[in-house]
Amino acid sequence: MRLVHLADLHLGFRQYQRLTPTGINQREADVAATMQRAVAQIIERAPDLIVIGGDIFHTVRPSNPAILHAYRAFMQLRAQLPATPIVMVAGNHDAPRTAETGCILRLFREIGVHVADARAELFTFAAQSLAVLAVPDVPGMVRPALLPPAGFEHRVLLLHGEVAGLLPAHAAAADRAAIEIQPHELHADQWSYVALGHYHVYRQVAPGAFYSGSIDYTSSNPWGELREEREQRVPGKGFIEHDLVTGAHRFHPVAPSRPLLDLEPIDASGMSAADLDGAIRARVDSAAGGIDERVVRVTVRTVARHVVRALDHAALREYRKRAMHFHLDTRRPEPLARGQGGGSGASRRATLPEIVAERLRERALPAGVDRDQLVALGLRYLQQAEDAAVAAMPVLES
Repeated sequence: MRLVHLADLHLGFRQYQRLTPTGINQREADVAATMQRAVAQIIERAPDLIVIGGDIFHTVRPSNPAILHAYRAFMQLRAQLPATPIVMVAGNHDAPRTAETGCILRLFREIGVHVADARAELFTFAAQSLAVLAVPDVPGMVRPALLPPAGFEHRVLLLHGEVAGLLPAHAAAADRAAIEIQPHELHADQWSYVALGHYHVYRQVAPGAFYSGSIDYTSSNPWGELREEREQRVPGKGFIEHDLVTGAHRFHPVAPSRPLLDLEPIDASGMSAADLDGAIRARVDSAAGGIDERVVRVTVRTVARHVVRALDHAALREYRKRAMHFHLDTRRPEPLARGQGGGSGASRRATLPEIVAERLRERALPAGVDRDQLVALGLRYLQQAEDAAVAAMPVLES
């Protein structure tokens, strides 16, 4: 009994200003093409069950092209795998904020997809002795106890939400799920498999419980995702294949339509504008596969504003023209303060995270509030704000 688990398709995702010849945002077209490759790979695997962990669309009211791409993809799955149930839940990007507004995912019920969009639903398949508890991410929804039903050999929990304490800072606060759940509430040891959606990087959260990650780079901070994928040795984006009987587990990468290229950072300490121009040019010229039609970032650390203003902006425009998107991410040096106690040396001024941590440690707290947890939460929110600001930073123009 093999299932395929994917999530966070984000069809209709738009980014940057590049358009296709037919007038569609290029990144929207990229994500649709990635979805087509994922569908082809899933059909090749011919699983017994497909579960989709939410955020099928990037917005509650997706564009007509996005709806059409999704409809064609699910119709293809239904046609090629007619005996394979497909179960999906609404994510925080799919679910309307008001109960009076219908969810677009209901469209797929018309072609035989099992959809939980407004409340938790238990879908059962007697022939396979299979039960799927599908829990969408809906504001104000009363979440049921996440316990498996009796009488089924295979029991799957499908949930869109955030497992508390497991997501890193770059999973931006602006995209928080309505559902936040403590790890023990999953009761992962009682399910055959727990399929999670919302977090965009493949990750195990408990034995038999996984985030599949997204199928393409569709978050506000893809660079944070790339960094974590490198650190955790995750081979990019894709979907999971899991055998409910043997426990055999495999992550299947899906090639992205538009490669992201994070070039080696530059330490600009002591560099003039001309020096830095040369260093940026060297990074671009040595990029594996080149920068043409790719999403590219060059991070420059320890660079003063006057040096950034004096850069060769004609060269930057050249890189921007060649790449799908070229982002020059400049970071100013840490400020220095004159040493105290009569010394003539300079000492480092406290950073903003250090100041925030110090203030939170000094603050009077109500009874029952854990100070260490408060400090950790404050620093987490600060890092999320900084990551979001960096991701939104425009390319410099002259």
